[in-house]
Amino acid sequence: MKKTIEEIDFAKGDGLIPVIVQDVNSKEVLTLAYTNKESLALTQKTGNSWFWSRSRNKLWMKGEESGNTQKVREILVDCDSDAIIYLVEPAGPACHTGERVCFHNSLEK
Repeated sequence: MKKTIEEIDFAKGDGLIPVIVQDVNSKEVLTLAYTNKESLALTQKTGNSWFWSRSRNKLWMKGEESGNTQKVREILVDCDSDAIIYLVEPAGPACHTGERVCFHNSLEK
């Protein structure tokens, strides 16, 4: 089923919804970020991953500083329309630390 951006429920998360970013080929989870209506629209328009930075309180495109961009090949919407997945072709590491994925730390027992 196809969804439109107007059907996404941004209200549940005070205007933000989580975005799981996965490698389109390996399905490896690269990162988790947040999007608002504006950054999701920019992602659709440009084909690049756009997000809302909660720490910097601003829009940002993945790779705008590092060059490690993510070409979005498909956007999947969950059944409640309050979370999405970007299936991407990454050009470099996803993590700002230089690691391929952001989930590279394990929790101690």
